[in-house]
Amino acid sequence: MVAKQQRGEATVDRLLTAALEVYATSGQPGFTVSTVTAAGGVSLGSLYHHFGSIEGLAAALYTRCMEQLFDEMIAALSRARTARTGVRALVVAYLRFTREHPDAALFLHASAYSGYLAAHADRIRTAKAAKLAVIAEWMLPRIAAGEIAPVPAPVLEVLLMGPVAEAAHRWLAGTYDMDLAEAARFLPDRIWCSLRPD
Repeated sequence: MVAKQQRGEATVDRLLTAALEVYATSGQPGFTVSTVTAAGGVSLGSLYHHFGSIEGLAAALYTRCMEQLFDEMIAALSRARTARTGVRALVVAYLRFTREHPDAALFLHASAYSGYLAAHADRIRTAKAAKLAVIAEWMLPRIAAGEIAPVPAPVLEVLLMGPVAEAAHRWLAGTYDMDLAEAARFLPDRIWCSLRPD
């Protein structure tokens, strides 16, 4: 049973890796069952067995990439001691992830607005909420101590992540003159200013 489970996990990993490569090279139009299974060297039946559909595969890939991004941000945050250095750590980690994992970052940014994640929105929301809860756990005592403005959690997320996500989006699109190193120099302090209490 263990060997069968390991083979299943290896197949899942192979499909997710192939799916990311296909998306990176062919975009959404080329992101099909046949191209992913061919790239992964697995059968059509395997994809349907593990993911149910191309939408299920896309949702699993989105979740995997999102969790990788958040894990890197949370690791950086865990080393920060002050509210200001925590904000800096989150911003810089997001930008570094974008630069070091452009395929995963591209899939996250492009897929967020695609129709094929809608059927699995609850699963994705649950996975994201678990990661956001870790960040909130770090932030809440600092809000209570008056180091961070007491704004509703969704507003805090937008103030913190919105500018970074837009910078990453522009860099990934390649149609804007966006330099991630420059963004990493300016954004942390600008975002921190928006989060400081009055």
